[in-house]
Amino acid sequence: MEKIKDFARKNFIPIVRDETAKYLKKCCQDLMPDKILEIGTAIGYSGILMLRACNGNLWTIEKDVERFNMACENFKFYNLENRVQVFNDDALNVLNKLAEKGEKFEFIFLDGAKGQYIKYFPIIKNLLKKDGLLFADNVLMGGLVENFSKVTHKKRAMVRHMIEFNNLVMNDEDFVSELIKIDDGFMIAKKIK
Repeated sequence: MEKIKDFARKNFIPIVRDETAKYLKKCCQDLMPDKILEIGTAIGYSGILMLRACNGNLWTIEKDVERFNMACENFKFYNLENRVQVFNDDALNVLNKLAEKGEKFEFIFLDGAKGQYIKYFPIIKNLLKKDGLLFADNVLMGGLVENFSKVTHKKRAMVRHMIEFNNLVMNDEDFVSELIKIDDGFMIAKKIK
């Protein structure tokens, strides 16, 4: 795993940060989900982490072809390829197809395009089983969410969408949610209805 982390660092590929990874792993160990959905595979680091923490299977989505191919290689290297389905497509396309099939997941790790979280949420909510967990990473966006006045014009829409997402999930009565200010911020939301 250190090799994957080192490669990601050297090639500026965003992967889950160390403290966040500890929480992600613990959530999977405590919940022991049969089915995990991940939005944002990157090169497979977080997927491997989750699969090694439980006995479940993973459905994971990565739009970038190079990262998709590397993730497939990494899953194979760790002998996990029989427990994972990797989709090389836009997340909304895959999420809609999974919803049409009536798929349900006990655990969803949201770590894809930050400005799209708000669009993903209604579908994710439908895909998540009752008592399942949504773990959304990077919800504070390097402090920009809490310091909107410092946001450049180029990033305003993306940060605004993340603020909307955070408010939507935190105020959704179907969830009990906690926003944790570690690393880049993450939210853990349990679906109670």
